Amino acid sequence: MSRLELPGSLVSVEWLHDNLDDPKLIVFDGSWHMPATHRDPFEEWQHEHIKNARFFDFDNVICDPNADLPHMMPDADTFTQEVQKLGLNEDSVVVVYDSLCMFTGPRVWWMLRAMGFKNCAMLDGGLPAWHRAGYDIESEAEARPIAAGNFVAKPDPQKFVDVNAVIAALDDDSVSIVDARPAPRFFGEIDEPRAGLRRGHMPGATNLAFPDLFEMGLLRPKQELETMLADHFDVDRHSICSCGSGVTACVIGFVAHLLGNDNVSVYDGSWCEWGLPGDLPVVCEQAE
Repeated sequence: MSRLELPGSLVSVEWLHDNLDDPKLIVFDGSWHMPATHRDPFEEWQHEHIKNARFFDFDNVICDPNADLPHMMPDADTFTQEVQKLGLNEDSVVVVYDSLCMFTGPRVWWMLRAMGFKNCAMLDGGLPAWHRAGYDIESEAEARPIAAGNFVAKPDPQKFVDVNAVIAALDDDSVSIVDARPAPRFFGEIDEPRAGLRRGHMPGATNLAFPDLFEMGLLRPKQELETMLADHFDVDRHSICSCGSGVTACVIGFVAHLLGNDNVSVYDGSWCEWGLPGDLPVVCEQAE
């Protein structure tokens, strides 16, 4: 029997549909929604998901339970325990999707890579693309029993960085800071969706709004993405991605990876930490 192999870090709904019954394949639903939407991603997963998809809860379960900031990365032991409960094995093949095209799934993909699991891909277009293709949706109120996996986390400390690394980057020309938030938030023209945070961005940061990377619910063609990322990422320069809470920063980090640049980190605390009242420097300026 031939071994299942991913065609790359991005797969189409057609590829997933054709390989959905392979015993090595694990599909993770990495959906999450901003608190203001009052949407429950687990409840939505119960009502509809791709066949056999397992809910990867990075907001409440696979996160640091002692952190004051939302969905911070857990330690290696916690990560290992939780993904083993989801049946992740060392030789698994993983495809991640979410319910909003590619909004939160890249956070799951980045977490897996940060903990040493490389054989994973994103589903281009997510659940909406699956719907458009007319493929079957599964519904179940209770998760099926899952045999425990054997994957053991091997953390890569460069995949996630803390506030001290960002502070150091402000005076380091060899490091760039790329902010994935929409432009009105980056430039401080509107309030942050989370109350109590300052407006603006980090000094020297550039803005690459993650929604701009998509067209008609799919990632833009490679040539267009290369043009869009050219002013923000350089393989010879380390880049730190930031956003509101460390989720959509993973979107632009994932796209950088697709284009061959893995010299990239995600600032886990992102604006939820940097934007708190305090002494961390903030720039508030109008877009040109």
